[in-house]
Amino acid sequence: MKIDQLPQTCGVYLMRDSAANIIYIGKAKNLKKRVSQYFSRNSGDGKTLNLVSMTRQIDYIQTQSEREALLLERQLINKYQPFFNILWKDSKSYPYLKITKNEDFPRIFFTRRKEKDGALYFGPYPKVENLRKLLNYLEKINYINLRKCKWRFGENAPLPEKKIKSCIYYHTSKCPAPCASKIGKHKYNAMVKRVIMFLRGDFSNLLQALKKEMQAYSKNLEYEKAAEHLCFIKAIEHLSEKVQVFEMDFKDVERAILKNRQLSELKEILKLRHVPVHIESFDVSSLFARYSVGSSVCFKNAEKNPSHFRRYKIKLKSGKSGSDDPAMINEIVKRRIKAMLKTGEGFPDLILIDGGRTQLRAASSALRELRVKIPIISLAKKNEEIYTPKSSKPIVLRKDSDALKFVQRVRDEAHKFAITYHKKLRNNSLHLSETKTNTRKTKRQD
Repeated sequence: MKIDQLPQTCGVYLMRDSAANIIYIGKAKNLKKRVSQYFSRNSGDGKTLNLVSMTRQIDYIQTQSEREALLLERQLINKYQPFFNILWKDSKSYPYLKITKNEDFPRIFFTRRKEKDGALYFGPYPKVENLRKLLNYLEKINYINLRKCKWRFGENAPLPEKKIKSCIYYHTSKCPAPCASKIGKHKYNAMVKRVIMFLRGDFSNLLQALKKEMQAYSKNLEYEKAAEHLCFIKAIEHLSEKVQVFEMDFKDVERAILKNRQLSELKEILKLRHVPVHIESFDVSSLFARYSVGSSVCFKNAEKNPSHFRRYKIKLKSGKSGSDDPAMINEIVKRRIKAMLKTGEGFPDLILIDGGRTQLRAASSALRELRVKIPIISLAKKNEEIYTPKSSKPIVLRKDSDALKFVQRVRDEAHKFAITYHKKLRNNSLHLSETKTNTRKTKRQD
């Protein structure tokens, strides 16, 4: 895989040697930028040079956030034990926030060890510095006001008075002091519950207040305080990052890698500017110009996206000689793009038409009429040739090409969706016709 084929998104990259063995696994906020650093002239570290010299292939898996990439990276390293990950193993791990729910009066603090001790753990968090600042701020405004001492005590095991009087947090009133019975367990646990709700995502009100304060500081030219509040906002956004991958079936990993290879190969073959993450395919179906329908199907990240599937009753009136497939293709492409323009929905990275050069010209004409520029190709069934607007000759791929198998799958899905709708309309019409015939027969018998 060429580095310029990598997307500029969060994810995990897997470096393989000439035998396709995984020799290193890493995570990145920007896959393209991170992997490029390995191959830059300034990468001169001896270990890195060894890794680069052995790398023959790079696979990747996209994720929705850095935290998701971190968790997936760890799972894959544990599973595959890559040589360079073991060689460069760092004892440092990303911290969690721990709430000691296994104590009568819980505490909150950072820890790098996650244990099965009855406590609650949140994280891990790759960007911990802003988070520390946020927690200090929340303690300062008493939004989080849990005890800070490490003493072990409870309702049935009170803390000795000598230790209470020696506590600086007690004397400076920076602690609710459950040890001195200044707050009861019920009220204290209500504060703990609020902190847990916050860490689980209930921070919309706080986020809104911070943004309002940041704007006020900026307006009053208090830029240092405005910058501080921006750190807090970023920390909350980091807390709110979605994490979907906790446990993964490693068959899914191989499937994800294959999908990314297919998309990357397609980008290279078609000389696209971007990896075609979002693809829409169009097809039409009719029977002697009757029950004419069209379909568009959507694939994102090489997976079907049924919520964006569309079907169309063709409005065009065909002549007696038969259906006009190119004209129908022109109509449904135009209708789909117009709908996108109206709703503000993002355009696909690639449009795929079921058919040959004639159908491709009809679809391209629709795009020109709407003054929209979207990469477009067609796939002809007879010889599975790919046609593009820029070349008079079709692209003929090997039958075992991953890219060809993928565009065939997308094209076939559009064809199946159109045929299904066509049969439904035809069957409904036949059923209606039979019902009318039976009704007339009944009336004559009466």
